[in-house]
Amino acid sequence: MSNLPPYTPRPPIAPPIPQHHMSPVVPTHDQVPVLYVIVVYAVVIFAFWNIPGARVVINPLKLFTIGWHELCHISLAILTGGSVMKVCIDPDMGGCTIVSGGHPPTILAAGYVGSTIFGGLFIMAGFDTLVSKIMSFVLGVGLIAPLALVRNKLTILLTVVYEGLLVGFWFVDHAQALRWYCLFVGVMNALYVIWDIADDKYFRKANDSDATQWSLLYPRVPAHVWATLWIIFEIAVLTGFVLLGIAAFKRTPQEMYAEAAQFLPT
Repeated sequence: MSNLPPYTPRPPIAPPIPQHHMSPVVPTHDQVPVLYVIVVYAVVIFAFWNIPGARVVINPLKLFTIGWHELCHISLAILTGGSVMKVCIDPDMGGCTIVSGGHPPTILAAGYVGSTIFGGLFIMAGFDTLVSKIMSFVLGVGLIAPLALVRNKLTILLTVVYEGLLVGFWFVDHAQALRWYCLFVGVMNALYVIWDIADDKYFRKANDSDATQWSLLYPRVPAHVWATLWIIFEIAVLTGFVLLGIAAFKRTPQEMYAEAAQFLPT
């Protein structure tokens, strides 16, 4: 017989360690500040939009926001067979588009829906430097366009200042500053119904809010109910874009630097 070593039983095989996969909509450490800034921006915009004197400071961004809102009304008026009779874009009186023909509910809904989606795109830019670079061109053109209807010298001067900031932010921390600029514009557009209704309530502006127009179109539903429904809609859409931004742009600052550097590096 051969001298075999004594039999030693094998230890049991340990079960595999479970792998915990992070949900795509759970924000990373670098994305969490964006969520806090969105809330802060909403409070700041509400204050500046409604405090007399301070309102003037954000006039260029208000014109940009109101201008896009009215452009959505104009576009759907034309697409539904109507014709545009008059357009008013004013930071104090608000916006107004008077149309003839077309499909009134579609034309009226286009304003808040268009503002919310447009704002959502800018909010997504707040999560990524490359996207904010691209959206900055839209903002640059959008700030200038309303000046065709504006003659106020202070507003024109402030627009030049905001354009200067937009250009300057390209050179701050490799254009990282553009993210926060775009995020501010995104919140302002995405929650436009709140500012629109606040103008109605606190300043009795000449041009009614769309919520008031909905109550005129469907008198059985009061304006405050329409306002509530549209606020819920905008918050839901804003939340959706935030989750989409979290899922789509899970990048570290270094990764964003490298990616953004391939497009007009600064």
